[in-house]
Amino acid sequence: MTVIQQDANVPLDMFEEWLDGVELRTIRSYAGETVPVDPTEVGAGLIVLGGDMSAVDDVVAPWLPATRELLAAASASGVPTLAICLGAPMWALARGGRLQVAAPPGIEAGVIDVQWRSEAVGDVLLGGLLDLTVAEGRRSTPMPSMHADAVVDLPRGATWLASSAMYPYQAFRIGSAWGVQFHPEAGTDLLSLWARADEDVDAAEVRDAYASRADELADAGCRIAQAFVVLVNERAVTGAALV
Repeated sequence: MTVIQQDANVPLDMFEEWLDGVELRTIRSYAGETVPVDPTEVGAGLIVLGGDMSAVDDVVAPWLPATRELLAAASASGVPTLAICLGAPMWALARGGRLQVAAPPGIEAGVIDVQWRSEAVGDVLLGGLLDLTVAEGRRSTPMPSMHADAVVDLPRGATWLASSAMYPYQAFRIGSAWGVQFHPEAGTDLLSLWARADEDVDAAEVRDAYASRADELADAGCRIAQAFVVLVNERAVTGAALV
């Protein structure tokens, strides 16, 4: 499985441990490593991580066009694909959606409640979180977040899976690919690092918010990672496309 890391300060973090059972190859595009555009070169799965740039900041980040092309091709080819934070609007754009840079609601930072839509029922990657929250008498799951850009129109054919109080398109799917605007991979130290780097974010408040729900956050992130591992291993064995 291939991981595209687009920023030195946005690694796999907790996913490094939770993606147990698959062999990972990390391409550090921010360091000049070449991003493949052919989905047959990524193995049985693809994760595209976030970054400090916008999804259309091609001058600052010249690897973005190739990464968008790869996301579009992978999602159309049956390769299990997870696009996180920056990765999500990149993929949405590549499939015909629309992005707003520095969206008017402002930065969504800290711990947010991801509110599941009925379309998430039975989803092979995220549906387990909805099942868990409904069993507990609620329909939302806490997730780490740190972004100001936002998808404002989903691509044609996308299934809208989740929203938040600030931004509607927190999770969506087309075929074998999912985009999530939140950061299921981020632990408290990484989220705090991002918060300290932004003068508009109260880093102490972010850290306290994480600490107050740390067990829930770790459980949710781990469930997503493990569900993705199942999909990747199924792809590796059968080569079948997800439907």
